[in-house]
Amino acid sequence: MRFHDTNVRQQAVVRLRAGAKNADVARTLDVPLGTIGYWRHMDRAKRGECPGRHAPRCPRCDGCELDEAAYSYLLALYLGDGHIIQYSGHRVPSLMITCDDNWPGLMDDCETSMQTVFPDNSVCRVRKQGCHNVKVYSKHLWCMFPQHGPGKKHERPIVLEEWQQGIVDDHPWEFIRGLVHSDGCRITNWTTRTVGGERKRYEYPRYFFTNTSTDILRLYTDALDRAGVAWKHTHQSRAAKTVSVARKASVALMDQHIGPKY
Repeated sequence: MRFHDTNVRQQAVVRLRAGAKNADVARTLDVPLGTIGYWRHMDRAKRGECPGRHAPRCPRCDGCELDEAAYSYLLALYLGDGHIIQYSGHRVPSLMITCDDNWPGLMDDCETSMQTVFPDNSVCRVRKQGCHNVKVYSKHLWCMFPQHGPGKKHERPIVLEEWQQGIVDDHPWEFIRGLVHSDGCRITNWTTRTVGGERKRYEYPRYFFTNTSTDILRLYTDALDRAGVAWKHTHQSRAAKTVSVARKASVALMDQHIGPKY
């Protein structure tokens, strides 16, 4: 390997700053063209003049604009079906939201919200058996999702920071919608009644949300309260708890803002 002293490098940088072409500088100083290109790049990077995309910005670190409605929805998806991971050897962590292939519309909404919250980053879909992971890499995931931590979500406290709670309070329906899309559903129940001596079948819709984290359940019911939705816990023997919305007026309100998965 051929080494070049500091004086030669400085001569090259001076010529490059003056507008000389890489090939001319390489020929004049008898230095490989690739080395000249590297010196030029390092000099421009040092002065902040590198071409191309700027480093992705962060609403928390840089104060750039955040689409709060999209974030409220994405936060709920993260609490339900998302996780943040940083593989060994990777400098940047990734956020992955697992979406069932049965709900392509939900997957589209997830990707749209992720791209809206992280406009400077690329979003992709990774195919898995029966599902896709909607994925984004960002150094600022820890800033945007401080609930990340070791272990499963239901085994550790899940508490929103003040700025997050303010967003959820301002956009409760987006938050409710994200949680229902993750761990909830809209179903149709039925019953029979005898009317005028004739047995008739009646159907009525209701919403269920099931989770094993008491903190996430509380965040869901708090948002329902803020949106004016009546709810109740259902009795179950397993560890997971279910919140039911069954009153006609509340179901109509949920249908207006959420509706079934699609």
